[in-house]
Amino acid sequence: MKRPLGAQISHMLRDRGVEVIFGIPGVHNQEMYRGIEEAGIRHVLARHEQGAGFMADGYARATGNPGVAYVITGPGLSNIMTPMGQAYSDSVPMLVLSSCLDETAARRGQLHQMRDQRAAAAAVCDWSEQASTARAAYGLVERAFEEFEAHRPRPKHIQTPIAVLEAEADPAPPPNMPGTTPEVRKPDVAPLLSLLNIARRPLFILGGGAQSHLWVQILRQLGAAAFTTGAGRGLVGANYPLGFGSMLARPGSAEVIASADLVVAVGTELAEVDLWRDHLGHKAPMVRVDLDPEVLADAQRATIKLRADAGRFAAALWAEIEDRPQRESGWTAEEVAKARTRWNAEVDAERPGILPVCNALREVLSPDTMIYSDMTQFAYVATDIWDMPRPRYWHHPTGYGTLGYALPAAIGGAVGRPGMPTMAIAGDYGFQYTMQELGVAVELGLSLPILLWDNGKLKEIEDSMIAAQIAPNAVVARNPDFCKLAEAYGAAAEKPNSLGELQKVLETAFGAGRPTLIHMTPEML
Repeated sequence: MKRPLGAQISHMLRDRGVEVIFGIPGVHNQEMYRGIEEAGIRHVLARHEQGAGFMADGYARATGNPGVAYVITGPGLSNIMTPMGQAYSDSVPMLVLSSCLDETAARRGQLHQMRDQRAAAAAVCDWSEQASTARAAYGLVERAFEEFEAHRPRPKHIQTPIAVLEAEADPAPPPNMPGTTPEVRKPDVAPLLSLLNIARRPLFILGGGAQSHLWVQILRQLGAAAFTTGAGRGLVGANYPLGFGSMLARPGSAEVIASADLVVAVGTELAEVDLWRDHLGHKAPMVRVDLDPEVLADAQRATIKLRADAGRFAAALWAEIEDRPQRESGWTAEEVAKARTRWNAEVDAERPGILPVCNALREVLSPDTMIYSDMTQFAYVATDIWDMPRPRYWHHPTGYGTLGYALPAAIGGAVGRPGMPTMAIAGDYGFQYTMQELGVAVELGLSLPILLWDNGKLKEIEDSMIAAQIAPNAVVARNPDFCKLAEAYGAAAEKPNSLGELQKVLETAFGAGRPTLIHMTPEML
């Protein structure tokens, strides 16, 4: 039956599997809220649109389904643009739906008016479009969900004029049959097989897009060594003896890569934030596998390029090699272990004191724990040295590099995995960007440990200034009493004085029935 378009959109989203929407209602988008409960969708009320966006991001990373957010015209959209930029950088499927003013060219001074909010959003997402009719709105939503499946997943924005949201509209059409992704067949992997037949020291580099359970089997069969990017951690794990871990950014990794006689990079941009150098360091032929043609055409200049889904590529490759005799490797476990020991020592020397805390945490965490970290020195150490038991269980704002990500993203992740352990890690400065979302975690009764690494300053920036021979300036800010702050929101708060006490506090926090802020300082060591 006919309903206002805002209500029809909620029903359309539910028909496409959306169970949760994150957002904040306002007079300009209230029509979008008319149909939420009727459609059977849960709404999570954020304290700030930035928090809503990070929650949608965290939900998407935890579930694999698009995170959806509702925001108002103007400031609501501009507030969520930072999470949209982060989701674009890290290939996270997110759909942001906003209202917009009916007329802006001939009128000035309206509530929430921006000069061009569609164009503003387009700067930080895959695409931003205006739906001026119900038919256009339905078509854009359908397009977004189709592209989430078939293309590199990235955020989309759809805005609809207020009068159009209020107007009666027919129901949305039922979901289409999703498009199919082309199979990877024997001829597609044949060029790689030819190179693998003569390679003695093949090296695979697996990124966040290389999702498959087959990689360790493939690596063992080929006698291949492997690096992962930060986003690819867990694809290989700690038990594979020829795994170099997520140490691509260590200067010595270029020398190791140069010693390979074949490099295969799958599902990775090999971006600046992966390498912190311009060139990977390879001298041998390179094979690239990726969904994104822009990645295949980058400055690394791959010898062979295959535009394909990484999971289908892994399956096709395994089908061709699984019955072959296992190759003798030109790599040795000893050389890999020696390199990793050296790099761990470098990481510990650069940011002393954090590695022992990581080891203590790792001892007591369940392998089912999903972790969300912020831009903080603690995470920079952890994402280098902490081998994950499975992929996509540690989420970090790698590319865009925004502060304030961890807490709201962890809330979204916990909503997406009810009853499963979720943890946030933040620094004292970045935590204050979105600390108001503590109220959401308390309202939802989330047993969410929030590890707060408090060194009393912007330590990474201070270190960078000193390295550049700049007198440190504006790197120290007065912090609140974080424990009292958490308690004021209704959360629990702990300040352990030793690593053993930290472990006990953390174990208790996972069953607390409310969030627990765990205040860690270098002095606890």
